Amino acid sequence: MNTTETIEAILERATNNTDLSVSDAIFLLKQKDPESISKIRQTADWLRQKQAGDTVTYVINRNINFTNICEQHCSFCAFRRDEGEDGAFWLNTAQILEKTADAVKRGATEICMQGGLNPKATLNGASLAYYLRLVETIKQEFPHLHLHAFSPQEVQFIAREDGISYEDVIVALRDAGVGSMPGTAAEVLDDRVRRIICPEKIDSETWLEIVSTAHRLGVPTTSTMLCGHIETPPEQINHLQKLRSLQQIAVEKNYPARITEFILLPFVGQEAPKPLRNRVGRDQPILEDSLHLTAIARIFLGNWIPNHQPSWVKLGLNGATEALRWGCNDIGGTLMEEHITTMAGALGGTCMEIETLQAAIQSLGRPYQQRGTIYNYL
Repeated sequence: MNTTETIEAILERATNNTDLSVSDAIFLLKQKDPESISKIRQTADWLRQKQAGDTVTYVINRNINFTNICEQHCSFCAFRRDEGEDGAFWLNTAQILEKTADAVKRGATEICMQGGLNPKATLNGASLAYYLRLVETIKQEFPHLHLHAFSPQEVQFIAREDGISYEDVIVALRDAGVGSMPGTAAEVLDDRVRRIICPEKIDSETWLEIVSTAHRLGVPTTSTMLCGHIETPPEQINHLQKLRSLQQIAVEKNYPARITEFILLPFVGQEAPKPLRNRVGRDQPILEDSLHLTAIARIFLGNWIPNHQPSWVKLGLNGATEALRWGCNDIGGTLMEEHITTMAGALGGTCMEIETLQAAIQSLGRPYQQRGTIYNYL
């Protein structure tokens, strides 16, 4: 069987609801000729329509990064600072409330809150107590807001600092008002890659354990992949396989929560630390590579994770709009302020007006719809 026949056979299986094997997905990802990539795009777009419909969703949200003081030194991160370093910040309660109130005035239904790992972020000597106060600060004043907060890395950090279990942390945060967990800090779920780009971060197994624990305890999560740096095609697909298996476990065990979406996060290295930047050899994502991987992700994950979102911060609005033709059905959120990627040198901006997102969607002839964090229409 020649390459064309192989590609068509793999894509035909995908359109017949068959989950791709890892080897099939790697084969598709390694294709370079325009005709093959066009067929992959068309299949991803067809599956998107079948699995998620034609309507493109968006969420009105605000990012609040409460501190960039962090004990870790990830090789891709231009956001972190040491305490006292120029550019370091740590928001107080009044500042968090001011940002939240402004978001509500602008129609936000979600606050996404994450921060650096600051060992001094304690209350009465306890890390968890500090994080609970962050939650309560927002929920007491704005109980209707959905709080999408604290990555698996932050859960592990709190548990380690206080000597308690991941379950203890997640239950406390859930009961205080956290509605869902960002699936960030996943980077690439391969420990060879992690040892190079984020050696101080949790390993793949711990990330998967914490996310699965959240699902069991009724806390939905998102899922992400940081791509386009040192990882190989097999490592990219193995990452997707781990996410798919995680979702399958949640379904098979009838956990009350699942992965709600997948977001591809292309590496931006303009302001990143020099060793990784030099190793990667470029400052901005390669759009064609990102779109190709976006399509493969839809084909590989779509039966289990139907909602796929590009990053307009990393790709720019034009790139994110194009990704809606490569398998994505959601264009993300307004964000209102975005620091982590912008400080790395991204060109997409820090805020997107609702009308701008709507116009981008309409430019494709597709309808738009505001949604909540867990993909309920609003």
